[in-house]
Amino acid sequence: MTDPVTRARDRDSERLFIGACVALFATSAAIVIVWSTSMSAIGAVAMPGGWTMSMAWMRMPRQTWPGAAAAFIGMWLAMMVAMMLPSLAPMLRRYRVTMAGAARRTWLTALVGVGYFFVWSAIGLLAFVLGAALAAVAMQLPAIAQTVPVAIGLIILIAGALQFTSWKAYHLACCRNASARCDALSPDTGTAWRYGVRLGFHCSACCEGLMTILLVAGVMDLRVMAVVMAAITVERVAGAGHRVARVIGTVAIGSGLLLIWRAIGFG
Repeated sequence: MTDPVTRARDRDSERLFIGACVALFATSAAIVIVWSTSMSAIGAVAMPGGWTMSMAWMRMPRQTWPGAAAAFIGMWLAMMVAMMLPSLAPMLRRYRVTMAGAARRTWLTALVGVGYFFVWSAIGLLAFVLGAALAAVAMQLPAIAQTVPVAIGLIILIAGALQFTSWKAYHLACCRNASARCDALSPDTGTAWRYGVRLGFHCSACCEGLMTILLVAGVMDLRVMAVVMAAITVERVAGAGHRVARVIGTVAIGSGLLLIWRAIGFG
């Protein structure tokens, strides 16, 4: 049984952890809101086929491509922190509690988070390269641009179908059960980093369908971000997470079919 001083110290430490998570979430959310608002003020490019292309995939005046990539990754990372922290924080808390006897548990917990978001940063770089390349093709080839609305519907349809696959079920289970594996981890920096990277890998694999929807439906649209964040969080923390994932998949499939229907002129 722990003594009163130790319990009081643990309570204070717990409050600091929760406060740090809340502050990080609030800061990231504020950055995303400001960024989204500023990008909306700039506007989007009207494209053949009746759709608009986000300026997120283009360079600003006098901006280099490395500068554009760095700006995108910075905003992407802020968006990932805001979207993923609600479901990541319980895992970090469990890890931190497990490392209660470690001398540097705060540092180790932070390192897990850094490893996790390192994976998401790499995915952001890949997303920017692909998005910028596709945007350049669409700008130069009007015939390709006209097919984009149908392509978006198909992508959302496929992303919804992915929610029903064994791939999704496996990685969702890994994310939901990650906290249970903390007890077997040793309290060293290498293990903490690998644990964070592994969490990031399973999370990104689990979320690839939903994040693809975000990228094609509106990477700077706050409403789309909020819906995707809610979907990711609920399927991670709800008691019947796999059923929730299938419900989300059903909604995505229906949305994809509706977009295709409208794009081909029947809506």
